[in-house]
Amino acid sequence: MDFGDILGLIVFGAVIGLLARIVLPGRQNISLVITVILGILGALIGYWLWGLIGEGDTAGIDWIRWFISIAAAALLVVAYGAMTGRRRV
Repeated sequence: MDFGDILGLIVFGAVIGLLARIVLPGRQNISLVITVILGILGALIGYWLWGLIGEGDTAGIDWIRWFISIAAAALLVVAYGAMTGRRRV
């Protein structure tokens, strides 16, 4: 994993984390850094689950992988809020 891969993962994780917070109702009281970290974890989980399904590299954008990653990140945001006691406002 080179510098470009790491930078791409951070950017992809930030986008996934923000999209996850958008799909959740209400307001989440978490910082941008936590959002990016949870987005990165969601993206990694999404890639892993997509790999378990058996779909390899496809041409173009893997929309299903995006949806899986967003759902995983949204679940992580909800779990983080439940564990830290930060409720929606």
